[in-house]
Amino acid sequence: MKASGQRKSGARVAEQDVTTLTEAEARAELERLAAALAAANTAYHGKDAPELSDADYDRLKQRNADIEARFPALKRADSPSEHIGAAPAEGFSKVSHAQAMLSLGNAFETQDVAEFVARSAKFLGLGEAELSFTAEPKIDGLSLSLRYEQGRLVQAATRGDGTTGENVTANARTIASIPQQLVGAPDILEVRGEVYMRHADFAALNAAQEARGAKSFANPRNAAAGSLRQLDPKITRARPLAFFAYAWGELSQPLATTQMAAIARLQALGFETNPLTALCAGAKELVAHYDRIGAARAQLPYDIDGVVYKVNDLALQARLGFRSTTPRWAIAHKFAAELAWTRLEGIDIQVGRTGALSPVARLQPVTVGGVVVSNATLHNEDYILGRDNKGAGIRGGKDIRVGDLVQVYRAGDVIPKIADVDLSQRPSGAQPYVFPEICPECGSEAVREAGDAVRRCTGGMICPAQAVEKLKHFVSRKAFDIDGLGAKQIEMFYQDDQLAIREPADIFTLAARDAANLTKLRNREGWGARSAEKLFEAIEQKRRIGFARLLFALGIRHVGEQAGKLFANYYLNWEGFVSAVRAAQDEESAAWAELLSIDGVGEVMARALVTAFAQDHERDSILRLVAQLEVQDAEAARSDSPVAGKTLVFTGTLEKMTRAEAKARAESLGAKVAGSVSAKTDLLIAGPGAGSKAKKAAELGIETIDEDGWIALVEGL
Repeated sequence: MKASGQRKSGARVAEQDVTTLTEAEARAELERLAAALAAANTAYHGKDAPELSDADYDRLKQRNADIEARFPALKRADSPSEHIGAAPAEGFSKVSHAQAMLSLGNAFETQDVAEFVARSAKFLGLGEAELSFTAEPKIDGLSLSLRYEQGRLVQAATRGDGTTGENVTANARTIASIPQQLVGAPDILEVRGEVYMRHADFAALNAAQEARGAKSFANPRNAAAGSLRQLDPKITRARPLAFFAYAWGELSQPLATTQMAAIARLQALGFETNPLTALCAGAKELVAHYDRIGAARAQLPYDIDGVVYKVNDLALQARLGFRSTTPRWAIAHKFAAELAWTRLEGIDIQVGRTGALSPVARLQPVTVGGVVVSNATLHNEDYILGRDNKGAGIRGGKDIRVGDLVQVYRAGDVIPKIADVDLSQRPSGAQPYVFPEICPECGSEAVREAGDAVRRCTGGMICPAQAVEKLKHFVSRKAFDIDGLGAKQIEMFYQDDQLAIREPADIFTLAARDAANLTKLRNREGWGARSAEKLFEAIEQKRRIGFARLLFALGIRHVGEQAGKLFANYYLNWEGFVSAVRAAQDEESAAWAELLSIDGVGEVMARALVTAFAQDHERDSILRLVAQLEVQDAEAARSDSPVAGKTLVFTGTLEKMTRAEAKARAESLGAKVAGSVSAKTDLLIAGPGAGSKAKKAAELGIETIDEDGWIALVEGL
């Protein structure tokens, strides 16, 4: 996320050390991070109204990654590490990117840069001295992709969610630094870069806004994003926007063999590229250039929020490839966040979709990093007290009391966090906060399980906060995405006595219940005959739903969008999946072992899934829903490779490619890669040093080949 222009460099804020987290604390923290970062993505990408700085957002995202690294079994399917941006806004037509517009991994310290260099070299099986990198300023603007065909600009699209963006072609044509026609370019060329606004132009724009009584912009990034995403191109034309090119998407032929040469080629074609881009050898040179850019930051005519490093050799970039949302060959070294002091006026409790009681600090409004904030997360009751339920101190916990003077920083939450408390300013008589043991929404008991840092409401679907939030998730864009049935409408229907929507199945009986009801929806306030009819039509269109999307929509704890795809690709059809999950209730069964053998599935996710289908009320609710639907099978794996649809296991030492490369190659050919050998395994690829997995494969009669056999099997594909 990105926020205002110039920011003071803030000190690294103390938080509870990831290495001290219990499994329960880690699970709760990952849940909080997933929700917070998803909302932050919407604020930044969808509303052009970021509530936190880019460095602070990415620091929290890094914290999420650190916790996932320590507790890999706890990784959520809706993990922030699996998502990019936000869905395209309404009002623009949508554009599917030929190649996804991915985000970047992040570095915050010198050590992070050294690890990036070492990690790249290790993946490639090269020495660090054999790699060179480019280093360029990270512009604080809005990402844009420009598609040229036969040298002519034919389309411009925002990043959106990385896969689908907004068509802003008419607006992009008004930006002077974007060429309309290219000479000598490949027949197909997608140029990617950043739309931004220079400081002087931003000041002039705000002066003009104020002169005519219009609202001024908070910072250049907001101004640039808001200007590019105007429905009227005339407004965009009147705004002083600029564009830096730094990357590319689809190409009919390569631009060059190195990153540096490709950037030079873009410049020769007429694009503005950043003159501070440099070629560096190793981590020391990268950090030295980062320091040079940081020292010059205040004098630059535009905002930057870090420096981006990329492996220079494009062939090596191709070998390094991509993770789910980030390239392995690039990383962003970010600048630090800002701090501010204010008064804590109260503590409120919010109840989330999973029943978690989350404390929120009500603050005397204060400006942090160019954004006025009035709330901050307080994590859980231990954090507020500064100690756990055994009396041990909590790192980052501060014994926070109402009335305290607190230091606030914006570290990636939709709402900021408290960094410190000035005990010398504590009001006399301030009492330790007493965390509620009763849900404020439904009055049910709120319990805290042993080892869990989070207290949860036991009310389930009788708790309005949980029920409404689950239904909002069900109709969200990446779930059922029903036109005309959003969060506002869900709240309305939940309270409706005659046309109530209390569980997902109720959505698909709404039209029939309306037809049988004396008081029709079309006669309700805010509804008319046409709007009611359109809603019923939109609901009807969603009766046919994909396996993965349905599973994600159910909102099962720890089972998010990526897990939905994972299970769909593995089990292929809904009936087989449900049967396998129910059989897996017995943790001694082959079905449970198979569930855990799926690469990316740990015990926490598996148990949450099994529990959902084991509980009568939740299973019955799912069955009532599915009875209203036609669930589409997942697409079978590609069939044009010898390993398509097969389950593979790699073991031992691979000598001609890294394990990561081998796994990525297998998955790209339609194979499933498991972490353990079972009766479901089709092929074991065993390098030197293969041990128990090779032995078990032999016992089960599973075909085993060596690395040379693997390469021969897939070469040329």
